[in-house]
Amino acid sequence: MNATKACALWSCAAALLAGCSSTPLNTPATAPAPVAQQSPTPAAEAAPQPAAASTVATVALPEYLDPKSPISANRSVYFDFDEFSIKPEYNPLIERHGEYLSSHAPLAIKIEGNADERGSAEYNLALGHKRAQAVLNALKIYGVKETQMEAISWGKERPRAPGHDEAAWAQNRRADLTYPSQ
Repeated sequence: MNATKACALWSCAAALLAGCSSTPLNTPATAPAPVAQQSPTPAAEAAPQPAAASTVATVALPEYLDPKSPISANRSVYFDFDEFSIKPEYNPLIERHGEYLSSHAPLAIKIEGNADERGSAEYNLALGHKRAQAVLNALKIYGVKETQMEAISWGKERPRAPGHDEAAWAQNRRADLTYPSQ
């Protein structure tokens, strides 16, 4: 066998063995031809990249559902013993709710009158109703439609404070503005 045939035989054997190998061969890959780069212009460098679009939907809570809103945080008008007239200190609260409700005509609320535990059940139901009605009438001054409000009384059935002293009774003599939960 001459040297040329031996070299060809060895080349074929090497190629066959390389094809059966489980490890890749370290053969240099042909690099693509270099692309001519243009130098960036100052305007191209300063151009901002577009931000990725957010897929998260933002939801705006109505004020009456937002716990940080004064409409949501302050909803009770407190009364003196055996009284149903609104104290002047609650005028800003009534005004805030009145303006909000008059600008949101489809929204309807309940005004729930409450009384402390002293007095008969019938008396406290009547007193709670008078307190709720007083708040309803005050809200009408700010343009709230009567169809948006309902005055009800719980009497002494829903106390806020469980005690049997003046501090507890003072918290239970109230009218609560109750908005829908959704």
